[in-house]
Amino acid sequence: MLMNEIIKLIDARSVCGDVCTLSTDDFEFAFASDLMSDVLRLTYDKTMLITGLCNVQTIRTAEMAEINLIIICRGKKCDAQMLSIAKDCDICLLETDHSVYRVCGELYSYGIKPLY
Repeated sequence: MLMNEIIKLIDARSVCGDVCTLSTDDFEFAFASDLMSDVLRLTYDKTMLITGLCNVQTIRTAEMAEINLIIICRGKKCDAQMLSIAKDCDICLLETDHSVYRVCGELYSYGIKPLY
C-alpha cells in the first residue's frame, strides 16, 4: 500500500514534511505496539509501526528497527524534537485522531498483513 493511500484511508496528517508525501514506498506489513522493546524484535521489510506512544524513543526505536513509517494515533501531536530526528533519519510520521484499533482494522481490511 502506498503512502498516499494510507494517508487517505486513515484520515492522517503527514507531519514530517516532504519525506512522507513524496514517498513511493509500498508497505506490506504493520505492527502495532506501545512497547518499544517488542518493536526491536522486528526484522521485516516494508513494515509500518502503529502506536499511541508519542516521544523521541519511538523515533529512535524505529530507526534501530529500520522502520520508516510511524503512525501516531489517538490525536497525539509530535513535538519539534521528534520531527527533527525523524527528518534526519528519513522516517515518515503520520498523525491521526483514530485509535490504534481502528487504524489496524482499516489497514488490515485493505490488505496490510500483520506480523504475528
